[in-house]
Amino acid sequence: MKKAEIVGYNRANLGRTASQELRGQGMVPCVLYGGTEQVSFYVPQYLFRPLLFTPDVYEVTINIEGKIYTGILQDSQYHPTTDSIIHADFLEITPDKVIKVAVPVKLHGPSEGQKKGGKLVQKMQKIRVQGPAKNIPDYINIDIKDLDLGKSVKVGTIAEIEGVKILEAASNPVAFISIPRALRGQ
Repeated sequence: MKKAEIVGYNRANLGRTASQELRGQGMVPCVLYGGTEQVSFYVPQYLFRPLLFTPDVYEVTINIEGKIYTGILQDSQYHPTTDSIIHADFLEITPDKVIKVAVPVKLHGPSEGQKKGGKLVQKMQKIRVQGPAKNIPDYINIDIKDLDLGKSVKVGTIAEIEGVKILEAASNPVAFISIPRALRGQ
């Protein structure tokens, strides 16, 4: 997994009113759970940019007033009209803790079907996996060079990743080559 760092501050007051005051100051209320204790803290909103606007999965080092935690962004909530982040949940992890996370898919081609005029359609942008945090890859590589017109790559054909279990059904298509209308009659 890729790494990022966030600096936050402990929350003195919990509840709706305190959270709304923090949001008014450009802060995001957050919760870190999954460890020995649940920690409520807040972070400046601009620090979330590299975590939210990317398909990558990040192992986040959270510095809360000098105390260091390691976690992953588990969930984020957004304002319905402004689309600004209003809350974030982090799951505390250790290198051996088993976690579930969605990892981005990278297709390597071009395929034989694309060379013949077909169109590549990627059905799955991410694949859910489970395993120790130290074994989670940055992304899953899938080679599509041998993919022909009308053929697909399914989850079951993905090479095993050491120490990681793929949680998607083996019959789900990751990508396929669609046949254009001009070639269907031939």
